[in-house]
Order: sequence, then C-alpha cells, then structure tokens
Amino acid sequence: MTHLPNKTTISNEEINDLPLGAFEGKVSVITNREKVEKAFAEISKHKMVGFDTETKPVFVSGHSNKVALLQIALPEKVYLIRLNETGLTQPIIDFLENESILKAGVALRDDIKGLQKLHHYHPAGFVELAHLSKEAGLEVESVKKLTALLLGFRISKSAQTSNWEADTLNEKQISYAATDAWVCLEIFKKLHKK
Repeated sequence: MTHLPNKTTISNEEINDLPLGAFEGKVSVITNREKVEKAFAEISKHKMVGFDTETKPVFVSGHSNKVALLQIALPEKVYLIRLNETGLTQPIIDFLENESILKAGVALRDDIKGLQKLHHYHPAGFVELAHLSKEAGLEVESVKKLTALLLGFRISKSAQTSNWEADTLNEKQISYAATDAWVCLEIFKKLHKK
C-alpha cells in the first residue's frame, strides 16, 4: 500500500479483522554504557527514526516509575536501550537534542517529560504523529489505529502493561517494544509523503 486510504478513521471491529503484524528485523537490546555509544554512532547516520519509551506501570495512585526503556527504530533494525541499566548517557542526550534527526512517535510529550526526569535536556527534532495525522485529514491518533489505517495490519498491545524493569525482557516484550517504535517510523513515512 503506497497511498493513504480514502478512509479517515477505522473501527475496532475493522482492526480486529486485520492480520497481526510485528517487526521482523534485527532487534538489539542494550544494557551497558559501552554499547550505547556504538548504537548511537549508527543511529546518528539516519535522518528519521521511530521513537518510543516504556515505563513500568504503576497501580497505586500518586506513585510513578522512571522510564525503563528507550526504543529507536531504523528501517532494518530496532534498538531497545534499557535506561534502567544504562542511565541517560551523553550519546543519548546528544541524540535527544539533535534537531537534524527526526524522531517520530505518538504522545511524545509524555515520553519527553519522562526522559526529562532522568536528566534535563533540550528536546529537538521530535515529530508528533497525532498532529501529522490530523493535518492529513485523519480522525485517528493512536499508534494502534494509525497502524491499522495506514499500514494495513494490527499490532498486539498485550505486553504494554508488563514489567519493563524485569531482569530480562521476554520475547513478547521485545517484539512489542520493537514493533511500537518501528510502526512509528513506517507511519511517519506514509504521512510524510502526503
């Protein structure tokens, strides 16, 4: 599908009829600072990336957890950086402040705010897909609905509220996290063409 659909919205029933899709490329889970530098040397060669973060959910009012995972999608590879183990290092801060690398995602304000709690930085180059979809005349804003409408498949959200601070991420979490960032990149490409 190379063009935007004539539809501007999609129902949950229509989404459920679509095939399940997931990122099938290479996923690199990074847990130490040395590998962070190497990862961002590759990431910085790209002009646009898919972007997302994950935080361990809180089920008690008034409590909050820190961002545990940063997901960055390149066309053929997704980096999952375990911030609860690496911290927000200088290469990551440089990336977050780099206006020449477009970072596409949904609900970015929350991601940016969550990352600011780890270390203050001046965000640059962030592209909110919900705004782009509105400008394109679409009536959907969530990653789930944008994926269905623009990419023609549905994504699993079953790992969304799992423990992102677990000692080891399971396959379901890795697939979910990689897919979320990758579809942001693919949605951005579709909306960007328009």
